[in-house]
Amino acid sequence: MSGVPRSVWLVRHGQADWNVARRYMSAADRPLTPFGEWQTQALARFFVTRKVDVIVHTGLVRTEATALAIRGERAIPMLSDLRWREASHGAWEGLTYREVVRRYPDNAAQRFADPINCAPLGGESLAQLTQRVLQAWGDLIAQLPGRRVVVVTHSGPIQALLCSLMGTPLAEHWRWRIDLGSITAVDCYPSTTIVRMVNHVPPLPAPVTSLSPIVARSGS
Repeated sequence: MSGVPRSVWLVRHGQADWNVARRYMSAADRPLTPFGEWQTQALARFFVTRKVDVIVHTGLVRTEATALAIRGERAIPMLSDLRWREASHGAWEGLTYREVVRRYPDNAAQRFADPINCAPLGGESLAQLTQRVLQAWGDLIAQLPGRRVVVVTHSGPIQALLCSLMGTPLAEHWRWRIDLGSITAVDCYPSTTIVRMVNHVPPLPAPVTSLSPIVARSGS
């Protein structure tokens, strides 16, 4: 096991306000909703009995707040790595799908026809996202041998990494469902990795009657 992390937990942050509004969201620093904060408590309960050596987040309010909940009162080092951020939506940031199609019809048609190579205006393609996520993954593997690591990130990076690890075509990244507040676990070995858990959503710690979970379809 020496030379690689012992295990890596890939966590998608809790619900943010633009997830509810179904707005494209990447670098915009949007806050968690009350339901999103509740999701972080569920994540905290999941990790409280598990040994965690390092927590990495993407330097945004929604990932840092999720990371802080997971850390709780423990003295776990926290690192920020922007390479784990969602693919940049460029000019689409903050817009809904309908607004994008109305404002940028040609760019939208190209993007939806070839998301791997075509990016939103001023944004990133899936290929570009995957390249930087794999760089971040390579550094994590090299720099944290024997550690148990939590990476609080977004749906796109998790999907891109799973495609690479499991040999899934990047064009089929959407086959990996990654919900808000979910956990995906990877066991690391010198010659390979084993995906142990995908999209596990811990149960909320108590009934929530006034808050409705919303799963984002437009980036995170």
